[in-house]
Amino acid sequence: MNNEKGFKSGFVSIIGRPNVGKSTLLNHVIGQKIAIMSDKPQTTRNKIQGVYTSNESQIVFIDTPGIHKPKHKLGDFMMKVAQNTLREVDLVLYVVDATEAFGSGEEFIIERLKDTTTPVFLVINKIDKIAPDDLLGVIETYRTKYDFKEVIPISALQGNNVPTLMEQITEYLEEGPQYYPSDQVTDHPERFVVGELIREKVLHLTREEIPHSVAVNIEQMKKRDNSDTVYIGATIIVERSSQKGIIIGKQGSMLKEVGKRARGDIEALLGSKVFLEIWVKVQKDWRNKPAHLRDFGFREDEY
Repeated sequence: MNNEKGFKSGFVSIIGRPNVGKSTLLNHVIGQKIAIMSDKPQTTRNKIQGVYTSNESQIVFIDTPGIHKPKHKLGDFMMKVAQNTLREVDLVLYVVDATEAFGSGEEFIIERLKDTTTPVFLVINKIDKIAPDDLLGVIETYRTKYDFKEVIPISALQGNNVPTLMEQITEYLEEGPQYYPSDQVTDHPERFVVGELIREKVLHLTREEIPHSVAVNIEQMKKRDNSDTVYIGATIIVERSSQKGIIIGKQGSMLKEVGKRARGDIEALLGSKVFLEIWVKVQKDWRNKPAHLRDFGFREDEY
């Protein structure tokens, strides 16, 4: 552990509307996939802690659920997580999409930022998709709405200006201890990340038919005797029988593809061969039932 004088550390929250690229930014900074990426909003459900460590600093990133007006108990839970996080950290990164016009969603978030004393950076993402002249207008619009400590345009996907963002974050952090070992990139147990990788593949492959009524429960995860292979038994939870049929697909084709794609990512994560078995189960209206939310890892008492 690094406790040298001059070493900086701190906690940084990444907030913003759904689908602005928060998880893409986190994965780029950490250098491997720990947060799932999808072009559907609302894909991040729990606080994902990503740990970035250099010789000079350790930055613990918290990728919150996208801030939005909740529509069900799961939405309420996600909003509480996001808002509580603002009070727990040393710095807030408010990520916005350069290609999206300022609207009521941004107003909703900025109103909540006004209640915090934590310094806030405005991170304007997807600058690779707009003309430089248009970027000036975006910056001006946001500057009139809130007193941001820094405004940093980036492309999280391509990495443009991300090193500058990291330098600015380090500038704002105070001297502190190294909280995690240098080679640790997340504080989530491997089971959680494995479940998220499977859920990501479901979202990618099913498109609009399966919105956010999907949870993944890792029933079993263990190394097989006298083998380097890890056995993983997972259950995909949906709300309706019709969704179960879509995920299984004709003669099991969709489920096979989910398993094949997820297995590749999981093997990269665990560094070993994986035997992955997946089932699909219906739990009607689980997003509105606190007991099911607790079963699937959404625990309010942790936040």
